[in-house]
Amino acid sequence: MLKFLKGVVGGSGTGVKDLPYNIGEPYSSAWGSWVHCRGTSKDDGCPVSIFSLSGSNPQDGHLAAGRNGVKRLRTVRHPNVLSFLHSTEAEVFDGAATKVTIYIVTEPVMPLSEKIKELGLKGTQRDEYYAWGLNQIAKAVSFLNSDCKLVHANVCVASVVVTQTLDWKLHAFDVLSEFDGNNPSATGPMLQYEWLVGSQYKPMELVKSDWAAIRKSPPWAIDSWGLGCLIYELFSGMKLSKTEELRNTVSIPKSLLPDYQRLLSSTPSRRLNTSKLLENSEYFQNKLVDTIHFMEILNLKDSVEKDTFFRKLPNLAEQLPRQIVLKKLLPLLASALEFGSAAAPALAALLKMGSWLSTEEFCSKVLPTIVKLFASNDRAIRVGLLQHIDQYGESLSAQIVDEQVFPHVATGFSDTSAFLRELTLKSMLILAPKLSQRTISASLLKYLSKLQVDEEPAIRTNTTILLGNIASHLNEGTRKRVLINAFTVRALRDTFSPARGAGIMALCATSSYYDTTEIATRILPNVVVLTIDPDSDVRSKAFQAVDQFLLLLKQYYEKTNSGDTTGITSTGTSSDLGNAGLLGWAMSSLTLKGKPSEQAPVATANSSTTLTSSASTPSFVSGVETPSNTIVHASSSTDLSDQPVPVSPTSTDGWGEVDNGIHEEHESDKDGWDDIEPLEEPKPSPVLASIQAAQKRPVSQPVSQSKPPVTSLRPKSAVKVPKDEDDDLWRSIAAPVPKSTSKPFTVKTAVTADDDPWAAIAAPPPTTSAKPLSAGRIRGAKPAAPKLGAQRINRTSSSGM
Repeated sequence: MLKFLKGVVGGSGTGVKDLPYNIGEPYSSAWGSWVHCRGTSKDDGCPVSIFSLSGSNPQDGHLAAGRNGVKRLRTVRHPNVLSFLHSTEAEVFDGAATKVTIYIVTEPVMPLSEKIKELGLKGTQRDEYYAWGLNQIAKAVSFLNSDCKLVHANVCVASVVVTQTLDWKLHAFDVLSEFDGNNPSATGPMLQYEWLVGSQYKPMELVKSDWAAIRKSPPWAIDSWGLGCLIYELFSGMKLSKTEELRNTVSIPKSLLPDYQRLLSSTPSRRLNTSKLLENSEYFQNKLVDTIHFMEILNLKDSVEKDTFFRKLPNLAEQLPRQIVLKKLLPLLASALEFGSAAAPALAALLKMGSWLSTEEFCSKVLPTIVKLFASNDRAIRVGLLQHIDQYGESLSAQIVDEQVFPHVATGFSDTSAFLRELTLKSMLILAPKLSQRTISASLLKYLSKLQVDEEPAIRTNTTILLGNIASHLNEGTRKRVLINAFTVRALRDTFSPARGAGIMALCATSSYYDTTEIATRILPNVVVLTIDPDSDVRSKAFQAVDQFLLLLKQYYEKTNSGDTTGITSTGTSSDLGNAGLLGWAMSSLTLKGKPSEQAPVATANSSTTLTSSASTPSFVSGVETPSNTIVHASSSTDLSDQPVPVSPTSTDGWGEVDNGIHEEHESDKDGWDDIEPLEEPKPSPVLASIQAAQKRPVSQPVSQSKPPVTSLRPKSAVKVPKDEDDDLWRSIAAPVPKSTSKPFTVKTAVTADDDPWAAIAAPPPTTSAKPLSAGRIRGAKPAAPKLGAQRINRTSSSGM
């Protein structure tokens, strides 16, 4: 340790082997006698720059000036001064001669002249970049002259280097000395190593070595002249060879010309202070300088200024030099978002800039910031991430999604904002394929089961659509347990017509996952009911689904008759129905009027009507979205009938333990969602049980029937009554109560009409011990108008009981 400290402080060492950096290829140019090489750290491989200066005599003036430069660079710290990392001095014995080399290790930089050629900027973009670079060098010179009372005395293109973020930095401190103009007793040279500076870069008083005049001049007089030389070399594109060339102002921008001339004034006291140059010159007032300056002092801006700036930034970035945006603005923006100083609209600008990167650069420069933002508690940030997930979701690895992203995204499933719940749901279309089976079964399906009973009808609809889309990513046991129950028990019985339509289309798109028993006993009975649905779109889809599933059963029948029992194949059947609309979101959860419990079937899943919401977030208004055809349907070519169904683990996904088939006793046709039913009702009284039993009695009906009145399908009630065979399959399609002019019969019971989902269509309980009504009891009477379902009988009529 002591040897290392002696080498750093004293500028000496034991050799280049002790340098903890690897020396790479040199650049073609460097200041003075220095050699500028690329390098890397031996510890972590990070890039660095290594400057070396060699001499045969340890007392050589160049080496003495080099040691001065090492000392000054180590002690002067400023954002626009080259950052010092390490230094050492090595001695190499070559026969009788000794070679001494000084090494300085700094942050990775490139000579300005080479970087300008590499960028190849032209016109306005070149001038904007030069303005930004000159702005930085002027700040560094002003800091040395005004704050530190130091004179650089060597400002030119060769003394400027460019970082990886395209920032300009000042170095070459070999001649750097204190300004002793306030010392009246000083008589000797103020700049000990001024002989290193070329005469073309020296002002007249320095050429004459008039130290008295120099000490009477302002501290910035010499460096203001040097800054003028830098400006000339920049815009002329040539290295200054003699002082007279500075009078050629053809290439100098007109807005910068007056200040350029004041910097090169022949009178030292009249030369422009570099700090005043930045304040007065209109040349430095451009979009690039203003944008970067705003980003650098972002913490000093209020929320209104930030919001306005970041909303304009995406369009502004297109007008700025692309390399500067990607290497300078993008890191600043990512850092501001990561540490919370940037507003949510900055995310859109970050993703737009990131889209200009290659895939590898995007994963290394943008994705880490995005992953960290998922942990943000700022709801606006979370909304922005979910809204733009299609721009970066594919770049996320499965491990990152499963371990770092999904735990934070999942909090949106239970958010109080319907808008955020919907965005979270839609994001699963991209994230779910990257989740492990354990996460899907134990977490994701649990959230989706709750969203299928969400208060927002469109969220329920889109949940069904999502399940249809991710069915191919579920294992066989999970599909058997979840799909049919989610699509038939919940979706097909929803009060919202697009939800019922989505359930039908989801069944069709996943038809390859069901065997013939499930189709015949669990799917078709529920789908056939919807052929008389009040909504025409639902009826149309129901007929299509019936045709498709009957075709599958027919194919199975034909195979069994021909002796082929390998199972059914549903190749191409789902695509024939044009189910691409299933895979697009039905509509926004904020596009529906009224309370969720009062929703009427007002739109179809693929309609284009724009609706207004008065739901939980009334400030948002959005229209029905156009279905997307880009997502692949679940494959329907798999033959599953002869494959054993794997035993699924204990379910925690909200669907519960579900029967994979229908028991012979039909004792429980449960849906597996009982643990999250939104409404728990008491058991029915004996009177109500008798009403429900009366509803199940068969009623003789004539051939010609009048059209039943339109009624909305009610969701499954939590009221549980003793079941007979197949009562669950048909209860949902009981006919509505016909209107009657007579006073309806009122049953006094502890269960109110609102609590009983079947009260509106139930038959009255028998009040006598008479036998059940039959067609033979009113043979002499004129046939009444045919009605479907249980009938209320006018007890006051003479033809009554």
